[in-house]
Amino acid sequence: MLYFKKLLFVVILFGLNSTISLSQITVIHAGTVLDIPGNSPKTEQTIVIEKGTIIDMRSGYLQPAQLGMNNPDVTIIDLKDKFIMPGFIDMHTHITGERDPASNPHEWTILEEADAAFEAIPFAKRTLDAGFTTVRNLGGDAHIMNALKRAIANKTIEGPRIIASNGAVSATGGHGDFHGYKDAIMEMVGQDVSICDGSDDCRRAVRALVKSGADVIKITATGGVLSNTAAGVGQQLTDDEMKSIVAAAASLGRKVAAHAHDAEGVNAALRAGVNSIEHGSYLNDESIRLFQQTGAYLVPTLLAGVSVYEELSVNPNIPPAIVEKIKQVAPVVEASFKKAMKGNINIAFGTDSGVSKHGTNAREFELMVKYGMDENEAIKTATINAAELLGMSSSLGTLEKGKIADIVAVDGNPLENISELKNITFVMKEGYVYKSSM
Repeated sequence: MLYFKKLLFVVILFGLNSTISLSQITVIHAGTVLDIPGNSPKTEQTIVIEKGTIIDMRSGYLQPAQLGMNNPDVTIIDLKDKFIMPGFIDMHTHITGERDPASNPHEWTILEEADAAFEAIPFAKRTLDAGFTTVRNLGGDAHIMNALKRAIANKTIEGPRIIASNGAVSATGGHGDFHGYKDAIMEMVGQDVSICDGSDDCRRAVRALVKSGADVIKITATGGVLSNTAAGVGQQLTDDEMKSIVAAAASLGRKVAAHAHDAEGVNAALRAGVNSIEHGSYLNDESIRLFQQTGAYLVPTLLAGVSVYEELSVNPNIPPAIVEKIKQVAPVVEASFKKAMKGNINIAFGTDSGVSKHGTNAREFELMVKYGMDENEAIKTATINAAELLGMSSSLGTLEKGKIADIVAVDGNPLENISELKNITFVMKEGYVYKSSM
């Protein structure tokens, strides 16, 4: 923990915060507003913000006097030529790292926790600048994540608000466990508190993560593509283990996100009562029926599959076990996503950023539309749907009175060209402007 006290002191000392501080009341004149994604946009709107909260939205470009405001301390922001939306939510990120073919695969042996925290600072900034004002980070060391959450919340550094899992509940030897080194090294690193065997031990792992500050519980129900072991992508946690995890999480007020590729693992996780399936690469008819029955969400992470497949051509150092799984899984992701859309199940936006480059999150929108989703519906997955999955619909997901003032804007119309979302020109989070091209 000494590293993090030093880290926070250095960050404060050098003043990384560059937000634009506004007056107590802000008035935005918005040309086109998609206030409720999924509905038709409105034009020529006035949005009134006080203390980080939307307090009013009216038709027309109204001046403070017309709004009954006599206080001269009002900031007016002119976005008459912009397309305005709620801040986006990415439900699956890894904000403390990023795949880099040129990096030393053994750098973890020389880096400190503080190195990962410092590395996360630009990743968080790029994510916010891309229009993502909230992320659900499914992984990461608890000490690092807790420090980042505090630094962002205190505006010491710039980034999205973070809902964090602080690791993942995983089976011994499974995806999420530490692989590939001699016993002496494994013993030196030690056993992660979230690795478990058996129902009682997995219940303990959930409680340990909650104690560490986890906002959500992630589990690795199946094998994973990027774990360096030839164990496939089938079910790894048992049915009973997953049921005990879900029960323990629910008793402590936490939702459960299940990393799952293979259909049988997906289905077992859904029967156990998880709130979301991450990836869902091999959905079958039973999967769709269970999604419909439980109301769980699919977070498809299409960009992750595309990114690792693209990496095959530029990174000769990917271990053979991982190469095999990339070739196996990446080509089936599109068909599974189309099956989910046809089944009309709940879908929330997530990229697995860290596998892809941070700040390129909006490529996920392009892939959703390419695979057949309507543009407005794609935006809804990253706003209304994601807020519902987080349990934060009362504060996020739409631009309505009483909601947090998380607002993003682009120059063009993303309902006509979804690629507009790759060029965010304005970002406000909680009433503070973090990016503006005005």
